[in-house]
Amino acid sequence: MRKFFAYLLIAITALAMIVLPSCVQQQTAAPPRAELTFSWSQDVGTLNPHLYDPSQMFAQDMIFEPLVNYGRGGEIQPGLAESWEVAPDGKLITFRLRQEVSFSDGTPFNAAAAKANFDQVLKNREEHEWLGLIEAIDRVESEGDSTLMLYLKTPYYPALQELTLIRPVRFLSPSAFPESGTTAEGIKAPIGTGPWILADYQKDSQAVFKRNEKYWGEKPTIEQITVKVIPDGETRVLAFEKGEVDLIYGNGEISLDSFQQLRDSGQYVAEVSPPLNTRAIAINSARGATQDQKVRQAIQHSVNKDAIISAIFYDTEQKADTYFSPEVPYADVGLQPYAYDMEQAKALLDAAGWTQSVGQEIRQRNGQPLTLDLSFSGKNNIDKAVAEAIQADLKAVGIDLKLLGEEEQSWYDRQTSGEFNLIFNDTWGPPYEPQAMISSMRAPSHADYEAQSGLPMKAEIDRKIGEVLLSTDETTRQQLYREILTTLQEQAVYLPISYSTNVAVLHKNLSGFEFMPQANQVPLSKLGKS
Repeated sequence: MRKFFAYLLIAITALAMIVLPSCVQQQTAAPPRAELTFSWSQDVGTLNPHLYDPSQMFAQDMIFEPLVNYGRGGEIQPGLAESWEVAPDGKLITFRLRQEVSFSDGTPFNAAAAKANFDQVLKNREEHEWLGLIEAIDRVESEGDSTLMLYLKTPYYPALQELTLIRPVRFLSPSAFPESGTTAEGIKAPIGTGPWILADYQKDSQAVFKRNEKYWGEKPTIEQITVKVIPDGETRVLAFEKGEVDLIYGNGEISLDSFQQLRDSGQYVAEVSPPLNTRAIAINSARGATQDQKVRQAIQHSVNKDAIISAIFYDTEQKADTYFSPEVPYADVGLQPYAYDMEQAKALLDAAGWTQSVGQEIRQRNGQPLTLDLSFSGKNNIDKAVAEAIQADLKAVGIDLKLLGEEEQSWYDRQTSGEFNLIFNDTWGPPYEPQAMISSMRAPSHADYEAQSGLPMKAEIDRKIGEVLLSTDETTRQQLYREILTTLQEQAVYLPISYSTNVAVLHKNLSGFEFMPQANQVPLSKLGKS
């Protein structure tokens, strides 16, 4: 009997040695967690939903959500509000909020929380003076858990459209408000209702976002996204080719030379979005030689946009003749473009008193050379290439253009101070155009205001902007937009280059990619990885 049990024990032991490894193998063979690495040229910032730079908009959009979303074709779609109703007089919008939504820390999202966020934004109205909606809001009230009422001082036709913006009206958990109770002074942590949670942050190195398992909507397939800070575009391409980065996305994150090489290799998926906004330069009417309308018009005629689009954009963008595309609502008003015409440019400069003697490279007036500056973000590979092309074009008509490729903050500071002759100043694309972009032209902190500040009719432009935003009559609104846009075109304070696009390059093991309706959104939540 003892022998029998001994043999039985040996058999059981042998069987266990066969079975257990296979069980362990089955347990350890679970699919790896889906992770994605994305790169960006700068740090994601503090991610305060109620403030602006240095926070990066795509990262704010990952965490914080709006009441309503901007859909394709400009359709306003439900967000944290599942429905809304506009009063007949246009001065009250009542929102019905989604039930059983919580912030990622478990705090309920309800009407009280929504009102608290609106109150924070309204407390800091001066910071948001560029946005007509903030000025239009009188107060916000809540009723129960799910009813939020937005009272306006006057009817404001783009109210719902401006509620879709990535900032400043998005929602932070009340538990993340600072001890001072004022989010304009900072926040404890970026905690929202969105599909992503900031899990780890190393300034100027990387930010790690994990999927919000409490998310009320459709959860992303990817469980973790690492955003690596890689300032240099060529370094970003090398990291992508080595497999250290899964996705390159945006405008100016890599040169279009690099994009074309990656696309032509056939190893990757490379896509170009539909036109999103206008790549443009603001010309300062209040500083130096560009105070003269003739000089501004000469600059317009000097730039060979077709050559830029061919040589730099490889025809991935379309030439822009107006600051807003004719496809933008109210912007198809038959504006007269400035044709590329070097002889016309020279004639205008001569008429302005800037003459060029035989053998003289740069024009002069009263013994002073015609020297201008062009400011751009030094990290933007595409703007740098465009700036160099414009420099060559202006030199051909006798203008010395100094290029100022600067750190992002220095570039922003110039927009505020007006210390520029020319500065890159792209439009913002949908849902900002035209109303929010036009509204911002009245804000001294914006390059548009500074560029227009030397115009003799600046006060009239600002008055018409105020009127158009409050207009309730469609015919009157269209006429006011026509007058505003015609004046700006004739005064030549904007040099439009092309209708800008986003580009994307991704490895073929990613699926579900599609471009987003807003230029500053990155489609991370829809991606899958095999």
